[in-house]
Amino acid sequence: MAKNISNESEPSVIEEIKSVLAVLEEKKGEAIRVLDLRGKSSITDYVVLVTAISEPHAKALKASLDSLIREKGIAIIGNDNDADSGWLVLDAFNYMVHIQTERMRAFYGLEDLWIEGEELDFS
Repeated sequence: MAKNISNESEPSVIEEIKSVLAVLEEKKGEAIRVLDLRGKSSITDYVVLVTAISEPHAKALKASLDSLIREKGIAIIGNDNDADSGWLVLDAFNYMVHIQTERMRAFYGLEDLWIEGEELDFS
C-alpha cells in the first residue's frame, strides 16, 4: 500500500517531484512510481521510475523534464542523455528520475533493487 505524501519531507523537494510527475503524466509516461528511500540509501532520498513506450518516447520525456528544469531552476547534479540505451537518468540530489523502456525496466528491476523503499501516493 502506498503511503500518502502529505506532510512529508522538505516542501521544496516534494513540490519539485510533483512538478516532475505532472510532466511525466502529461507526456504519457507509464507505470510511474515514487519510492521513499530516506534513511535506506546513501545515494538519494526519493526515486521516480517511469516507463517509456519507445526510445523516442524516452527522449521526449527527458526533453520535457529538461524544459521543466530550466523553467523552475532545479539544480541537477547528474544527467544521462544516452536515449539509445533505453535508460535515461536525471539526478537532482534529493531525488532521481529513471526513464526506462519497458524492456530495460523489466531487465534491471529497480523496484526489486529498492524493495525496502516505500511507494508514495501523490494523488
